[in-house]
Amino acid sequence: MQKHVITVLMVLAGASLGISLLPLAWTAIGQGQNTWLNNHGINSLLGALIFYLFSLLVVNTIVRGLKHLEKWISGFSLTYLLFGAIGAILGLIIGVIVSIPFYNWKIPFVNSLVPMFLMILLGYLGFQIGVTRIDEWKKLFTPKSKKSEQPAQQLLERKVADHLHQYKILDTSVIIDGRIYDIAQTGFIEGTLLIPNFVLYELQYIADSGDSLKRVRGRRGLDILNALQKEDGISVEMYDGDFEDISEVDSKLLKLAKLLDGIVVTNDYNLNKVAEFQNVPVLNINELANSVKPVVIPGETMEVLIVKAGTERQQGVAYLDDGTMVVVEEGTHYMNERLQVVVTSALQTAAGRMIFAKPAHSTRGIDNTDKKETK
Repeated sequence: MQKHVITVLMVLAGASLGISLLPLAWTAIGQGQNTWLNNHGINSLLGALIFYLFSLLVVNTIVRGLKHLEKWISGFSLTYLLFGAIGAILGLIIGVIVSIPFYNWKIPFVNSLVPMFLMILLGYLGFQIGVTRIDEWKKLFTPKSKKSEQPAQQLLERKVADHLHQYKILDTSVIIDGRIYDIAQTGFIEGTLLIPNFVLYELQYIADSGDSLKRVRGRRGLDILNALQKEDGISVEMYDGDFEDISEVDSKLLKLAKLLDGIVVTNDYNLNKVAEFQNVPVLNINELANSVKPVVIPGETMEVLIVKAGTERQQGVAYLDDGTMVVVEEGTHYMNERLQVVVTSALQTAAGRMIFAKPAHSTRGIDNTDKKETK
């Protein structure tokens, strides 16, 4: 449809230029008096035909240029574009008024170039004033409230503008994980959840994978996105732009976060570290989950199921209900058995939590011996 519109516009422009310019061409070749050849109908048809053939060569280039322009414009907010356009229009109007005296000058080029230069300069200055003073323009057009309410209102506006990160940019891994939906429902994440198109395309690619496991994970991610969008209390937006010069999705996420001053939400440990190195704010779902897990203290007892051998000799590995790994000394002797253990220490990292323990009966023997010796 877009190509057809461009072709029609170029044909109309060709017909108009044919009526105005082709008579000069006929006169130059000595056919100016030929009324059969030199008339509005023939001139408009020839101009339209020439521009139609020309449009076949350039229409694809024009469409690509328009797409790049749309992506570039979509990176700016509506407020930025509105105040920039108003400022540019006012600057052009002032430029036209200031240029009126120069049109009456009889000096060649001055009566044409100087007005053009002034209008371009004042239009640009108007655009810059419009986009750099957005807060002042808002205050100018905002109705004044009571004096008692003004200080609190100004303080609130300053806090929102300066400190609140509006966009939380979701990574593919955190969408597939699914816990972001439960966290967003609780209201702990303020602002707007932003889903870039390149993340959506990656989810679609995973959902169409030949591997059944990847296909299930991809479809789960798409279901989570649909659930987030349908939730009334959660603000979800799409980002249509892309960074064609960057191939990796993680790098695109970090660049988008810098561009929008947003926060990346992920549970990817490596992406978390790269974002910290580039000074990009990150919310790690795994870190949040680990921080709210119950704290285990050395000396506490718990019952675990030894499911496999550990990396060290005679170590057994068990898992709690929340997925926390428990390494039990001499646990290989109790493989696939439930065992009472005593916590000796715990290790907390960004990748997760590990608990080290030993069988409870081994510590009881030591405690009993100590008690007999003290008696």
